[in-house]
Amino acid sequence: MSPQPQSAVGAPLSRVDGRLKVTGKAEYAAEHDIKGAVHAVIVDASIGRGRITSIDTRAAEQHAGVLRVIHHGNAPKLPYRDNTGSNNPAGRRLRVFQDDQVLFHGQPVAVVVATTLEAAQHGASLVKVRYDTEKPSTDITRAKPGEPTPYARGDAEAGLRSSAVRLDLKYKLARNHHNPMEPHATVARWDGNKLTVWDKTQWVMGTHDEIAAVFDLPADAVRVINPFVGGGFGSGLRCWPHTIVAALAARVTRRPVKLVLSRKQMYFGTGFRPAYEYRLRLGSDRRGRLNAAIHDIDHETSSYETFAEAVLGTGQMMYSMPNVRQAYRQVPLDVNTPIWMRGPGFATGAFVIESAMDELADELGIDPIELRRRNEPAEDESTNEPFSTRRLSECYTVGAREFGWDRRNPVPRSAREGNLLIGLGMAAGAYDCGRYPGQARARLDADGTAVVEAATTDMGPGTYTSQTQVAADALGLTMRTVTFRLGDSEYPFTSPHGGSSTMASVGSAVVDACNKVRQQAIKLAVEDRESPLYGVNADDVVVRNGRLHVRNNTARGETYKSLLARNDRSRLEANGSYEGPGSDRSAYFAYSATFAEVSVDATLGLVRVRRMLGVYDAGRIISPKLADSQALGGIVGGIGQALLEHTVTDHRDGRIVNASLADYLVPVNADVPEIRAIYLDGEDNAGNLLGVKGLGEVVQVGVAAAIGNAVYNATGRRIRQLPITAESLL
Repeated sequence: MSPQPQSAVGAPLSRVDGRLKVTGKAEYAAEHDIKGAVHAVIVDASIGRGRITSIDTRAAEQHAGVLRVIHHGNAPKLPYRDNTGSNNPAGRRLRVFQDDQVLFHGQPVAVVVATTLEAAQHGASLVKVRYDTEKPSTDITRAKPGEPTPYARGDAEAGLRSSAVRLDLKYKLARNHHNPMEPHATVARWDGNKLTVWDKTQWVMGTHDEIAAVFDLPADAVRVINPFVGGGFGSGLRCWPHTIVAALAARVTRRPVKLVLSRKQMYFGTGFRPAYEYRLRLGSDRRGRLNAAIHDIDHETSSYETFAEAVLGTGQMMYSMPNVRQAYRQVPLDVNTPIWMRGPGFATGAFVIESAMDELADELGIDPIELRRRNEPAEDESTNEPFSTRRLSECYTVGAREFGWDRRNPVPRSAREGNLLIGLGMAAGAYDCGRYPGQARARLDADGTAVVEAATTDMGPGTYTSQTQVAADALGLTMRTVTFRLGDSEYPFTSPHGGSSTMASVGSAVVDACNKVRQQAIKLAVEDRESPLYGVNADDVVVRNGRLHVRNNTARGETYKSLLARNDRSRLEANGSYEGPGSDRSAYFAYSATFAEVSVDATLGLVRVRRMLGVYDAGRIISPKLADSQALGGIVGGIGQALLEHTVTDHRDGRIVNASLADYLVPVNADVPEIRAIYLDGEDNAGNLLGVKGLGEVVQVGVAAAIGNAVYNATGRRIRQLPITAESLL
């Protein structure tokens, strides 16, 4: 087949759903107006560990508008059929209202259902719960870790002993919460034994499977709908207890139920990036060639589930090193279960490793970029696989030139503007982008328009737009004649909307489906004696703006519309699929080089980011305008991770002290004066049809380290904890 002309892919197009969003017509989970819906409000446990001894619901039940109060004493017992391999971390899950145990502060212990939201809220405040209280364990520094997940190559201890330069560094990284703009919400409606759920989720199929497992329903008895998501950052990558509570309440009351978490409840009702304790011992020779590294990594998980993320990856593949040993331990605590957050694992590992590389460069008197170049690997040394592409050195070159790295004074505390200390820093990053099986369905209608469907999600990166671009080019249609539909479990199966996987996975399935439809049309034309294309070699036919024509003879052709009308066809349809990377045995990563300039008030220790630059090796860029949104958003998230975000727990009872946007600080416009992103031209054709890698995760990886390294250059103070606070610099 001749290559299709590409006019939509690569163009800086505005979002196809942008008008719906800015006019308020896009319906988010809580905004679906379901006839007869009533409201539910969860009652949260006020202790960190223990058992419920009694629940007094009389005052709540007598309040006007309250329909039911459901708790472990009166809730139906649910089967919780095993669902291993769905969207649950390993463990036994939180079985809401199934027993009297309290496993963390804020755990749902009851739900009040009422005719109005106000009645449900007040009713929840009237429920009196008594407990047999135990002392919760919520402090990672005082709890016993589980058995380690090990990794080793070479002899790290011997390599460290033989190294001319050795560093022994300890890092602490605070827990971070996602805080998307849209709160998590669920609307649940039963029609007999069939359940429809409108839910905020990044994986409609995972939520579908979890609900089916909890209620022991056949797959065709559950439908999950989610056309729009107001931000996720990973918080929607699994089905949370409130979704089960809403469905349970709807079954008990026989009414559709709407349940919306408050901002405070999102701090213990959904997950978070876990807190880390990370020790790194690093050795090199005097020329900066890395010889050995030993990583000891602890992070918090819940007592009832074991959460893990890819924190080992950076230490295994980022730099060439013959001797590496890692021990990765989860620390079970009386908290709710963590979940993946933007750049999961890699953003954490990058702060430690890239900070240590900067410290080693300073120790050796080598430029930080030069040190990284000297340790550039020829292959992924953890798997002995070749990199699909690795253009990190080019990212350094472009970034250094565009940022003005040559103006950096390597002597700390040497650049000043009045009372402000000025510093420049940089860090590298990588992310193991996902490539998962997925499916799509494409339909070309007789009027020359097309509809493409897949059960994926759009939490903000622009899935509607980018998939429309891909479909339009594959079909040879304009953007305005293609409609892409998503967010419904009745559409073809897709994997989670996360891990920088959507474009490679869903996009490849969309291309496959649309290619099949286009090829059907071409076959129809070249076999149709009345078509201008009759007898033409199918490989010589392309489609542009809905018109099939010979590649080198645009006059010879016809439109989809005329072809289908003449052949009395109302539509052409095809299913597409992507099976994953298959037999491809290459190491597939996206890369970043992030540069930061900061000022630090010499008296007050206040850090301000002045400008940042990210340079990315992310394969083919489908939509430059959307890519900028991704990159700038990821850098802003990294600024929050570096300087502001920190979940505070009262270890006496497990209560989260700063569970609000008034107390949990995130960056605002004043914190982000100048950000720029650059994408290297090129494609990575390892294992997907589009040549993409994915951009959503890598844009946050390395940001916190670049800022921390800039702070050191400005002040001479090496801060090994996140966030970097004024107190730590005084």
